[in-house]
Amino acid sequence: MNQVVDPGDTVIDATVGNGHDTVYLAKLVGPRGLVYGFDIQQMAIENTTAALKAEQLERQVTLTHAGHETIDELIAAKQPIKCAIFNLGYLPGGDKNIITKPATTLTAIQSIQKRLTTNGLIILLVYAGHPGGKQEAQAVTDYARQLDQHQFQVLHYGFMNQIHFPPELIAIQKR
Repeated sequence: MNQVVDPGDTVIDATVGNGHDTVYLAKLVGPRGLVYGFDIQQMAIENTTAALKAEQLERQVTLTHAGHETIDELIAAKQPIKCAIFNLGYLPGGDKNIITKPATTLTAIQSIQKRLTTNGLIILLVYAGHPGGKQEAQAVTDYARQLDQHQFQVLHYGFMNQIHFPPELIAIQKR
């Protein structure tokens, strides 16, 4: 992200969780930039708000207590996006029954793709080790695999020597 995001950019944290990525993005975009953060869990919004306040970064962040599939409703259609990050699955320390879903995740990815700047980046950290995780991982992988190589570069990173279901990273970069 730090190789793509510049001060003043607009970025998205599609799953704010405990706020770590939101804080990192807020530092990258600086006071003239903007981070849009989404999460369906109030606890995630509260955790992220506290993390931002601790770093005095609330000014450049807009948090929305809604799913990332609402991006089209909440961000202007012509607003260019430089980077978006997703941590799929459930909120660490939260209710493991509340998870991201393939349909809403794909809707969000497509919404961001329309706004992504040249060299802009969508980062998806995919966790398959929970109920529903394998299905979402497969849906995201299948979607990314079919993207036109002339418009997007798609990289897939994963651990080869880890037990269970280690996270995988999918990076989609607009050409």
